[in-house]
Amino acid sequence: MERRTGYVWHEQYAWHDTGTHAGIYPSGGYVQPYRNFESPESKARFAGLVEVSGLLEQLVRVPARQVTEEDLLRVHTPGHVERIRTQSEAGGGDAGDGFSPFGRGGYELARLAAGGTLAAAEAVLDGTVDNAYALVRPPGHHAEPDQGRGYCLFANVPVAIEALRAAGRVTRVAIFDYDVHHGNGAQKIYWEDPDVLTISVHQDRLFPVDSGMVDEQGTGPGAGTNINVPLPAGSGDGAYWSVVDEVAWPAIRAFKPDIILVSSGFDPSALDPLGRMSVTSGGFRGIAERLLAIADEACDGKIVFSHEGGYSAVHVPFCGVAVLEALSGIRTDVEDPFNVSVGNSPTRELTEWQTDVIERSAELARALGLVVD
Repeated sequence: MERRTGYVWHEQYAWHDTGTHAGIYPSGGYVQPYRNFESPESKARFAGLVEVSGLLEQLVRVPARQVTEEDLLRVHTPGHVERIRTQSEAGGGDAGDGFSPFGRGGYELARLAAGGTLAAAEAVLDGTVDNAYALVRPPGHHAEPDQGRGYCLFANVPVAIEALRAAGRVTRVAIFDYDVHHGNGAQKIYWEDPDVLTISVHQDRLFPVDSGMVDEQGTGPGAGTNINVPLPAGSGDGAYWSVVDEVAWPAIRAFKPDIILVSSGFDPSALDPLGRMSVTSGGFRGIAERLLAIADEACDGKIVFSHEGGYSAVHVPFCGVAVLEALSGIRTDVEDPFNVSVGNSPTRELTEWQTDVIERSAELARALGLVVD
């Protein structure tokens, strides 16, 4: 079934400057200048394949705009916002953890990234489109109220959610995060909020190494509304599909959100340099198809994907197009050439040691259903 799928991409997202770091380390001494893992390549090449495939002509372009400082301050402390702004005006700096560099104009570009996510959600809520994908940069899911982390300056998804809630557009929201790294930002922001369900599936103790455990479930009014699924390294398509079926489906169905926001990171890819997972482009397609089915049942199909990580410049475009094909119901003639090497990998299958972790999180999802119902 074909759907009207909104699509956000702005050329300035590719202009976000993360410097000549060698991976995550600044150049100098024995570290030869190269590029940061978080470079424009994977996102710009994703946007390029969307256009070259012909899919762009069948999507609904949604213009990006900057969120306001007021929008940022609903989520972030004044001190954090001011630090990013002043560093940006001075030529650049770091978001807060010492490993998240940005150049001049980074403040405005980060506001544009959050604004792209907000514009996509507004288009879905307005009925202009059925669903949407916001291909934004810099990413946001590690940003906490008082600091940026993990390449993230501001929390794109929470900033969009809080703008929508302030405008009276939504009350209850579910966040599903399949980036290979834990969605610590949303967890911290909504730790005591009963009206935002956060679900993160990620590689166990990858980043941040001290967060994302199963027993982190929220406190106070938000107790039970934070669900983590820390999968062991090597997990592939079967494990991720099982998480959606066994954890996300019962939790989101019971929660009954007004809209679902997906933190879409392609770093669980089998070719990603920063993760050790084994998800194929077809695996990401399967995740998207399952999330669409959940959205259809839980919130009349209202779902928005906001781009996060994914650092394989050659594989991310094929993973991204697979997700956009699932959202739109339109198949292009793009075939993922990397399936030759990873398509039949035994790591694609669900294993017993992965099932044990998933079942622990599934128990939390079922418990949430008892509380909400």
